[in-house]
Amino acid sequence: MSRIRGFEIVSSYEGKEINLPKRATAHAAGYDFEAAEDTVVPSIWKALFKNRTHKAKEEIASFSLPEENQRFLKSTLVPTGIKAYMKDDEYLQLANRSSNPIKNQLTMPNGVGIIDADYYGNEDNEGHIYFQFVNYGIRDHVIKKGERIGQGIFMSFLKVDHEAEGSAKRTGGFGSSGR
Repeated sequence: MSRIRGFEIVSSYEGKEINLPKRATAHAAGYDFEAAEDTVVPSIWKALFKNRTHKAKEEIASFSLPEENQRFLKSTLVPTGIKAYMKDDEYLQLANRSSNPIKNQLTMPNGVGIIDADYYGNEDNEGHIYFQFVNYGIRDHVIKKGERIGQGIFMSFLKVDHEAEGSAKRTGGFGSSGR
């Protein structure tokens, strides 16, 4: 039997009690992903208020963020310990859990994540899937290992007529197809 699509554990997470994604119900479209390790998603509000004092109105208008606070405005990558294989004309769409924004103030800054078929087995990270989050809550949020963080939905895609097949081969891991 040939393999068409599915999930595997990334080699560096083997033996670490990682669960393969699964659908919660018979009619669920998405496969639930869990965090592979505890991860702190810092509150973005720390960037504005950490080591800051009250400023006059004029100073607020010319506000600049201290460099040491800029790290709080970056996305946090949450590892899953999972990689996905699929057909060449498919991708895995990563979506936030619907409860994350309301319960945990976590959002995916890119809206959805796209895992291309050629991401699987890449040289940089084996195709390790990460979920990207920003925390707009007042306090840091700790995602615990094994906590469900998002879902993945396998999707087909179409190509335009007379498209020249690209000869470029993926040369890296996360974010490597961008220019």
